[in-house]
Amino acid sequence: MIRKTYDNYREILLYTIAAAFIGMIVGMIDTVFGRVLLQISEIRDNHVMKLVPFLPVAGIAIMLLYRKYSKESLKGMTLVFEAGHGERERIPKMLIPLVMVSTWITHLFGGSAGREGVAVQIGAAVTHTVGRHMKLYKNPRTLVVIGMAAGFAGLFQTPLAATFFAMEVLVAGSLLYEALLPALAASFAASYTSHFLGLEKFSIAVTDTLDPSAASVGKLIVLGIAFGITGGIFAHLLGSSKKFFAKIFSDPVKRIFVMGCGLAIVLLVLHVGRYCGLGTNLIHAGFSGEKIYAYDWILKSALTILTLSAGFQGGEVTPLFSIGSSLGIVLAHLLGMPPVLIASLGYAAVFGSATNTLLAPILIGAEVFGPDNIISFVVVCSIAYVFNGDKTIYGSQKKFNYFESIQDN
Repeated sequence: MIRKTYDNYREILLYTIAAAFIGMIVGMIDTVFGRVLLQISEIRDNHVMKLVPFLPVAGIAIMLLYRKYSKESLKGMTLVFEAGHGERERIPKMLIPLVMVSTWITHLFGGSAGREGVAVQIGAAVTHTVGRHMKLYKNPRTLVVIGMAAGFAGLFQTPLAATFFAMEVLVAGSLLYEALLPALAASFAASYTSHFLGLEKFSIAVTDTLDPSAASVGKLIVLGIAFGITGGIFAHLLGSSKKFFAKIFSDPVKRIFVMGCGLAIVLLVLHVGRYCGLGTNLIHAGFSGEKIYAYDWILKSALTILTLSAGFQGGEVTPLFSIGSSLGIVLAHLLGMPPVLIASLGYAAVFGSATNTLLAPILIGAEVFGPDNIISFVVVCSIAYVFNGDKTIYGSQKKFNYFESIQDN
């Protein structure tokens, strides 16, 4: 018994030390990726009319890169989930440069996409590479959790949210507690490294608070339902759209070119590039009191879904942040509530709903907007989690079944 306990602590310590080392590596890669992406986004914003028309050509370039160097890497996040579920032993190293370059290309030419998918894939690929060299094969799921946590934290510098996101996203409704300490080590190492190297964190101190009245609680419940349904619909439409367009255009090159042509036209017609890129312009507008249209969140949702369904690279989380905060501004005016506070609640809750996670969005709220409204975040994110229809943007995410687990034991 004592020997077994000693071996368990020894293994946890070994994984934790390795995780801290991995976190520093991932933090450095995240910094390069993030800083270049910011510069590319600025270039695009300054030359929208010159760059966006070339989106379909950029799409062809992306597909040709994957075809030449690693077709397997096109599976993206699916590779990460397969590794986490023990369904594959390795994640190709070529995934790292391919997903970085293809995401830069997507954003340079105006695709509406995110960046977290890239960071998470980078983290998972680095972790598996280091894990093989250090012969850490015993628990592949722990390795993937470490990598996902490091990737997310290095990019967003929210180590607590990153840790619990990685722990709960592989299997919705279940947490891998044995990965907690290594994931924390990887998250904080990646976050501190990227911050030290100059990658800035987005954060806003929200000072508005709600009184604990029945009316306020009722409004929070309404917000939670609205954000939950929004995230669930986004996840459902994303999955359906990918399958639909894959059937219409079986050739990925033809699909990304044809859809790229349509996207380029629409992105230019709709406020000349307002919905290009990450959506940080909408986030900034919402939190700084600038103009938010009542339809911003709808158009950002639709164009992100179409961009990713076409085969362009990036992720969904930052667009989800912009969708949630933009919807929050609209709902705040309808309900007579503080706009910045409700935007922050939407920022976190729509992300949690679409990813089918609960603890991560609550911690996102605390780490990005401060702890003053933690109760509001708990209420809204919990309601959103319940009302998301059990949908997720990650097609390979598994669902925990309590009754099956009882039978297995």
